[in-house]
Amino acid sequence: MRRTFHALVLGLLFLLVTPCAHAADNGSWSVYPLASKVAARPYFYLSADPGQTLTDKVVVANKTGKALTFRLYAADAYNTARDGGFAVRTVTERMRGVGVWARPAKARVTVPAHGKVTVPFTMKVPQGAEPGDHPGAIVALDERIDRGDGSVALGVRRAVAARVYLRVGGPTLPAISVEDVRVSHHQPLVPGLGDSAATVSYTLHNTGNVTLDPKVELRATGLFGRTLLARDLTKVPSELLPGPRVRLSEPWRGAPQLDWGEVTLTASAKDTRESAGASFLALPWLMAVLLGMVVGAGAVLAIRARRGRVRPSVRARPSRPAVPTPSRPRSSPSARP
Repeated sequence: MRRTFHALVLGLLFLLVTPCAHAADNGSWSVYPLASKVAARPYFYLSADPGQTLTDKVVVANKTGKALTFRLYAADAYNTARDGGFAVRTVTERMRGVGVWARPAKARVTVPAHGKVTVPFTMKVPQGAEPGDHPGAIVALDERIDRGDGSVALGVRRAVAARVYLRVGGPTLPAISVEDVRVSHHQPLVPGLGDSAATVSYTLHNTGNVTLDPKVELRATGLFGRTLLARDLTKVPSELLPGPRVRLSEPWRGAPQLDWGEVTLTASAKDTRESAGASFLALPWLMAVLLGMVVGAGAVLAIRARRGRVRPSVRARPSRPAVPTPSRPRSSPSARP
């Protein structure tokens, strides 16, 4: 029997073309904050002190020709480990922030064809909430399983989420760190034949309590301090949320085929800047094999030479003939008179 896997796909595209397109939208339905008296809001921007309760409203719009029923829930947000994209927790995952504090007035809502429904929600920030940013979302989940054309055993449950940016009052601390820098080389077999490249991988970690928009600079130096590479990286998350670690990599085309140096990554954001690095040895495969053979042969010769020097010292010395010990003459018995 084939096993069916249920995947939760979150639509996190926020189109900014027209006022109604401020919503998160997957083409069938959209979720967005109720417009204020001043203007439409692309996201929920909320601020509260510990112990305070906020109220707001979310709109779910149905763009299809039939009524749709959704499950509404609040969720925490995080950065994906692969590329740092903005994502939200599924309904079955553990929540710690917005996903626990926010509660829609209705857990399920049915939206008529080409209609919309407005649902209030409350945000109860606990008394002991940590200050800083607590990102999350209000999610409208279609609990039906879309099996596509049925050719594979895969079920998809679709959802759309309106982002919530909550800041809890108190001291803010922007802080970032660069961790676990590594350099892997892709060398040709024969020096000079083929292109040489490398991949620099590293981890960005927001160790503070506010969302950061980091900039990362990559610099590589070779022997005698020669500058081999200096560039600002572009594949960096624009919203690095507090807490998550994001593993990133940067290709280095034209990396040296023969060199010994160091790679340094410097991450900076508002009021924070940190660097980390790693050394590297670029060596073509053929040269590495030959060098290994030379080192191995040298080691063998050194061991043999050492054994040759040590052998005479442990050889037994020739024994000398024993010198006889003179025996004491026996005393003869005295003659009787």
